[in-house]
Amino acid sequence: MATGQKNTPTEIAAANGKLGILIVGMGAVTTTFVAGVEAVRKGIAVPIGSLTQMGTIRLGKRTDGRSPLIKDFVPLADLNDLVFGGWDIFPDSAYEAAANAKVLEKELLLQLKPFLDNIKPMPAVFDKNYIKLIDGPNVKTGKNKLDLAEQVRADIRNFKKENNCSRLVMIWCASTESFQKPSEVHDSIEAFEKGLEANDPNIAPSQIYAYAALQEGVPVANGAPNLSVDIPVMQELSRKKNAPICGKDFKTGQTLMKTILAPGFKSRLLGLSGWFSTNILGNRDGEVLDDPGSFKTKEESKLSVLDSILQPQLYPDLYGNICHKVRINYYPPRGDNKEGWDNIDIFGWLGYPMQIKVDFLCRDSILAAPLALDIVLFLDLAARCSQLKGIGIQEWMSFYFKAPMTAPGLYPEHDIFIQLMKMKNTLRYIKGEELITHLGLEYYD
Repeated sequence: MATGQKNTPTEIAAANGKLGILIVGMGAVTTTFVAGVEAVRKGIAVPIGSLTQMGTIRLGKRTDGRSPLIKDFVPLADLNDLVFGGWDIFPDSAYEAAANAKVLEKELLLQLKPFLDNIKPMPAVFDKNYIKLIDGPNVKTGKNKLDLAEQVRADIRNFKKENNCSRLVMIWCASTESFQKPSEVHDSIEAFEKGLEANDPNIAPSQIYAYAALQEGVPVANGAPNLSVDIPVMQELSRKKNAPICGKDFKTGQTLMKTILAPGFKSRLLGLSGWFSTNILGNRDGEVLDDPGSFKTKEESKLSVLDSILQPQLYPDLYGNICHKVRINYYPPRGDNKEGWDNIDIFGWLGYPMQIKVDFLCRDSILAAPLALDIVLFLDLAARCSQLKGIGIQEWMSFYFKAPMTAPGLYPEHDIFIQLMKMKNTLRYIKGEELITHLGLEYYD
């Protein structure tokens, strides 16, 4: 059902000119994302999995019959206006990196080689203390972390000028950093800048990138579970610079299944006594996660999902004693083709037990690539929208993340169906359309 009342449309600047997509990490996810966009632009592929390119949005009552494509409803950047660049610790071009990742077929890559070969990564900010199991030669050096941040800012300005971009967006697609808790250096811009100058060990590379981008007024998305833009200093900078932020951790394989299945259990009031999840994968992400510190960061992101959806404090008899375990195992022969096994112990009427087994043989980067595309396009939209750009955290984009960011004091919404409704209602709201509640009683008056 519609609310029966339209909002005043929000002022949204047109998506004129080129949009630069700056990506931290030029590995499997990035090259699959970039190659996929070029394949779509060439007409040799379809953007399957991308809500911005293939999704529709219902407007008004069901009897109105209005369901335009989202890309026709809100002024998103056109794919032909996207320009790509980024940083990596390895100097390989996007073509070489894609060939090494072995996600995409050689025949497809050869068709895209001229485009991908022209994308070469800038030297990266890297700290072995945060990513222990890989290393590379293409890294920045400087007298302190403030110097490194200034180098990244210079990279951003140079990229924008050299590629004649009117706007930029940054997205983290690099490896998972070691587990970290917020500290005093993350509390304010002043504290953070003093920490940069003093080489504070609590400032991670992802935070240096986020600081540099936000200081340049560039929106930032965090596709990994790192402590990055979800700290007070970045939220302060985001609001001050009108540069939206969102994150964290792309919701792709096993957690995607949890946010689909768990809402179903809760809707039917089926009990849950245990959920055991294990993964095998052999890409660079799997190698990094073999380090206990990096795995701890990922584990925290994955474990947060069930409690938020099932709300055991409200349903203690159904969800008050869940045994939830997550394992990730590095297994090189599997490459990017991750396999996630789930054993789910549920119970029903009178407490009688049942089991569900899920074996998801997924392609991690294939699932992540359309998310990256949607995220950068929606972040750019938010940066051009007077209603959204000044609020900092873009909670309406929770649909794409394992650990969605929220305003301080709010618990995140993990139910993927509620997330989708929230996202589409936000788009309706900024365009002055009626919000949809699906009540439907007006048809029976």
